[in-house]
Amino acid sequence: MVWIKFIFFAAVVVITAVKLAEYGDVIAVRTKLGGLFVGTIFLAAATSLPELIASISAFQLGEPNLAAGNFFGSNMVNVVLLALVDLVVFRVPLLRKVAVSHAVTAALTTVLMTVAVFAILSDMNITIGWVGLDSILLIVMYFVGIWLIQRETNGPTASPAPAGVTVAAGFPTLKVGIIGFAVAAFILVMAVPQLVLSSTEIAVITGLGTGFVGTALLSIVTSLPELVAAIAAVRIGAFDMAVGNLFGSSVFNMLALGLSDFFYTDGSFLADIDPAFAMVGLIGILLTNMALIGNLARVERKILFIELDAVAIIIVYLLGLYFLFVRGIGV
Repeated sequence: MVWIKFIFFAAVVVITAVKLAEYGDVIAVRTKLGGLFVGTIFLAAATSLPELIASISAFQLGEPNLAAGNFFGSNMVNVVLLALVDLVVFRVPLLRKVAVSHAVTAALTTVLMTVAVFAILSDMNITIGWVGLDSILLIVMYFVGIWLIQRETNGPTASPAPAGVTVAAGFPTLKVGIIGFAVAAFILVMAVPQLVLSSTEIAVITGLGTGFVGTALLSIVTSLPELVAAIAAVRIGAFDMAVGNLFGSSVFNMLALGLSDFFYTDGSFLADIDPAFAMVGLIGILLTNMALIGNLARVERKILFIELDAVAIIIVYLLGLYFLFVRGIGV
């Protein structure tokens, strides 16, 4: 019964989050934001909303490790999704096709994850009120990084806006986009807590820890909207939006990690995470840097039609999950 419940609410979350991303795209296009900026910030925030809601729900159940596994696991999944899209769209070398500007986003992800891992291991537990100083630092660094990305987007190296961002006849109005976005967000707020609750029940039934379930299972479900949004963007030739969404989602997850601390009233969230979760963060950093190298190193890396760097990312992800399971991290 719990698996049926999990699958049902997973489907509701994915479908709703996809609609959320679609209406978010309407808002972004109608407000005339650039394609790379739309994917990196607005669309990424919309498709990452399930992770934030899921983590807040995990706090209410007294499961901070489930929240941590969801955030760090989602960043791992985002890079794997990028690799999968690269393999599916084999006629286009996705990482080499898009603007080098995405390297800034990937590098920002690496920096923010490194700060989060350091905070988990250092156990400083310095708070302002009930919020950890390390969480506030993550939030400040996120907005500084986004400012740099915006400058890069508008600078001389910026890529032209993709065709997919052009307003076509019959395109929804800004009012429709705002209403649809609000309705989808409300449904997510209602459905995600049920998804989290069923995840904890699965952890109990299977004997796996909530941390591992968050890393290996919940993170995949909450990241599926990013995959759907990325594939949709690739189909219309908006390659920058597709890559920006996946990279940007990882950056937003680190912002959400910091914001979550405001809802965690038992002290510093990062200080209360099991230090073993630093390994999950390090694997995420490794995968992000592999994608970063793929974006910067613009050389042919194919055997037949298979992108070797995409295959390598998927292999490292699977080996990383196996390592986490064998070491009992989050179990």
